[in-house]
Amino acid sequence: MIRRYRSARMKRKVRVRSKVKGTADRPRLSVFRSNRAIYAQLIDDQQGQTLIAANEKELEQKSSKSQAKTERAKMVGNLLAKRAIKKRIKKAVFDRGSYLYHGRVKALAEAARKAGLEF
Repeated sequence: MIRRYRSARMKRKVRVRSKVKGTADRPRLSVFRSNRAIYAQLIDDQQGQTLIAANEKELEQKSSKSQAKTERAKMVGNLLAKRAIKKRIKKAVFDRGSYLYHGRVKALAEAARKAGLEF
């Protein structure tokens, strides 16, 4: 018999996603971070659609390269919140995925809150 072990990261992802669902009124703010960039999107899980997306690559390349990753995450959170407010989305459900609420993920969330997105 072969046992399949899951990493702590995958266990967290499954646990968080079982509790967080996005709707058209309150989409899910999903965060993905790689070693190079951070990505965020608002997703309507009922329709299976991405409503709004923002990532670090969209920022001005020259100014963002010299900044720390945490600062760039704040800029992505701010950009996402501004786009959401333009589309009249004011509330969201935060999905940190398999990442701990710390560092870049926390910076993105706080910047989105500060820009007017509620979750």
